[in-house]
Amino acid sequence: MNSIRVSQLLEDREYDLRLTLVAGERGVQHRINSSRIQKPGLALTGFTEHLHPHRVQVFGNTEVSYLLTLPEQRQREVLDSLFQEELACVVVTKDIPPPPALLEACEKAGLALMRTPLLSSQFIQQVQAFLEEALTEASSLHGVLMDVFGVGILLLGKSGIGKSEIALDLVMRGHRLVADDIVDVTRRRPGVVYGAGNPVIRHHMEIRGLGIINIKDLFGVASVRERKKIELVIELHEWDPQQEYDRLGVEDRFMNIVGVDIPLSVVPVRPGRNMTTIIEVAARNQLLKQQGHHSAREFAERLNRAIAEGAMRRSMGEEVE
Repeated sequence: MNSIRVSQLLEDREYDLRLTLVAGERGVQHRINSSRIQKPGLALTGFTEHLHPHRVQVFGNTEVSYLLTLPEQRQREVLDSLFQEELACVVVTKDIPPPPALLEACEKAGLALMRTPLLSSQFIQQVQAFLEEALTEASSLHGVLMDVFGVGILLLGKSGIGKSEIALDLVMRGHRLVADDIVDVTRRRPGVVYGAGNPVIRHHMEIRGLGIINIKDLFGVASVRERKKIELVIELHEWDPQQEYDRLGVEDRFMNIVGVDIPLSVVPVRPGRNMTTIIEVAARNQLLKQQGHHSAREFAERLNRAIAEGAMRRSMGEEVE
C-alpha cells in the first residue's frame, strides 16, 4: 500500500494547506496511507469503533468546543484513549488555539499536531486533493511522451531507435512535447494514467550530434505541456523481415502501465518510412476509436459480408442450374 510521511503535508506548497506544527514533532515520521479524512466526532465520547488508523484527523470548531465543555481530567482521559489508535496526525482548523490537554496528549503519544487558518471544509477538500496525488501509484518509463492532435502518445523503443528525433519532427509540425527520455507516470483515478516530465530534465531533449536542447526556449511555450493523459502506446521496433507484423489492426493490443491497460501499437522502423506521418495518423485513428469508429473492424465486417453474399449468389446459381 502506498503511503507518505506526515512531514510531506508540512512541506506542501502547491495545495496551499498552510500547516504549522505546534506539538508532537516526533509524529512527523508517521505515515498516511489513505486520502480519506476523518473528523473524530463520536470518538471523543469514547465510541472509537469506526475510527480508522493512519488517517488525518481534523479537529474543527465543533470538536474543540466539545472538548472544552469537559473537565480537564476528562479531556485527558478522552484524548489518551483516542490516541491509543494508530492515527496519522491531528490538524486543528480555523487557527483555533489547541486546548492544553490536546497539546499534552499529542506530545505524550508522539502524534503530530498541526494548525491551519483554513476552514474545515476548505482544508479537507485541499488535503484530499493533495493526498490523492501523493498516494497514487507511480512509476518511471524510458520513452517519449507527446501530445499529438490532443492524444497523449507514449513512444517506446530501445535506445538509439530515433524516438527523440521523431518527437522533434512532431514538435516542428506543431505538436507538443511532454517528456523526453524519462516519463514519470501516475494513475490519477481508475483507468486513467498521466505522464509528466521529470523535473530535472523537463522541456529538454537529447539529440545525438547536437546534444541537449531546450524545446520551450527554441519553439516557445506552446510547444510543451506539463502533463498529459496517456491514451496510446507506440512501441518502435527495428524492421525484421522474419517477423510478421500486424497488417489489419483488427485485434486490439494493450500494455499495462501502473495497473491500467493502455492501447498498444507495434510499429516497425526502417529507412524510407515516414514515422512522423505514421504517428500523426495513429493519433487520428485513436480519436476515431474513442468516438466509436474502428476502421479495421468495419473494413473486416464489410469484407466478410461481401464474401458471404458472394458465396450465397454462387450457391443460388448452382441450384438454378
